[in-house]
Amino acid sequence: MHRLSNVEFMLLQLIAEHRQASGYDIMKVVEQRGYKEWANIGTTSIYTGLKKLSDKGWIAPETSDEKSGKGPAPTRFALTEVGTRKLRNEIFDSLSSTRERDNRFDLGLAALPHIGKEEAVIALRKRLDFLGQVSIKIRQKYESQGGASLPLNVRALFLHPLNLIESEQAFVSRFIHELLEEASKHGQIY
Repeated sequence: MHRLSNVEFMLLQLIAEHRQASGYDIMKVVEQRGYKEWANIGTTSIYTGLKKLSDKGWIAPETSDEKSGKGPAPTRFALTEVGTRKLRNEIFDSLSSTRERDNRFDLGLAALPHIGKEEAVIALRKRLDFLGQVSIKIRQKYESQGGASLPLNVRALFLHPLNLIESEQAFVSRFIHELLEEASKHGQIY
């Protein structure tokens, strides 16, 4: 079974949510919800993704009489029946069987012996600062979008990463503590 890319998955979701949407409509929602920051989705990937989905028959262009400005009317896309089934299957698979986050941090942990404890503690403290800044940005975006008054699925886009960040901060703090304890046992205090 062909697995959707994150961009394709997001595009199908947004088209389904809005019943039909143009690339410009999608770009506005991507910006509002912060997809650019955490899903690495940009303008080019949106338009490339729309083409791929259309080529696969999962979305189809809808004619639109809406016109603003001098340019041509925007092409709006709607899900096809096959696209709707693909989206439903992908939602089920993603909710039931995906990892909670990117595994690049795990690779860094596995490579810790190559940098030593002092450098590891410095890097992990920087990670705590980074996570704190990301958390602030997500909270600001969440509040600016309406916070608790947002629909549940949109709130989840903000609350889930915030919860993961809090958990990650707790893990990193405990890990730094363990590294410092281990270093003090060996006479290396930072």
